[in-house]
Amino acid sequence: MRLYDYPPSGNGYKVRLALSTLGIPYEYVPLDILAGQTRTPEFLAKNPNGRIPLLQLPDRSYLAESNAILFYLAEGTELWPTNKIDQSRVLQWMFFEQYSHEPNIATVRFWVSIKKISPNDPEYTLLESKKQQGYAALSVMENHLRERQYFVGSEFSIADIALYAYTHVASEGGFDLDPYPSVKGWLNRVANRPKHVSITDWD
Repeated sequence: MRLYDYPPSGNGYKVRLALSTLGIPYEYVPLDILAGQTRTPEFLAKNPNGRIPLLQLPDRSYLAESNAILFYLAEGTELWPTNKIDQSRVLQWMFFEQYSHEPNIATVRFWVSIKKISPNDPEYTLLESKKQQGYAALSVMENHLRERQYFVGSEFSIADIALYAYTHVASEGGFDLDPYPSVKGWLNRVANRPKHVSITDWD
């Protein structure tokens, strides 16, 4: 397999964490989205949407969208539950991550720590509302994790990987996680799992 990715991306990190957890070897191809490297004709021929992560599969075809890639990798492994309701709950949390969590926590992190916006940038006016929505998502997670080790059942799954990716770097967007002790405990459990890799482990 070959993974095309922007190294600071939490979406790309999801795939790297899943590949490491499952012990799947792959070739890593870092691309700089800020320099337009995912908008070249060569890359657009692989993914017309011009986004990372993009996984080249053993049959030489390509699969885009981080959570779709997670599902592809996880099915039939310990990262995917065996019973139907837990499978649906994994998807529920992955949809939550893409709709309520990532658009706020990840976007704020990108603006603050990667793009480094200033009060003169148009995004700046949206910063506070994005942070409020990010904190709302963290509150939902905190309430769910109060009596749970992981998001679905008692086992680590791709739901945890999907939510861990941007939550563990939320402070880079100015989010304070101290009011969320259950979330912080969960982050520690994930970080201490075997075969864990950090978001900076890519070269």
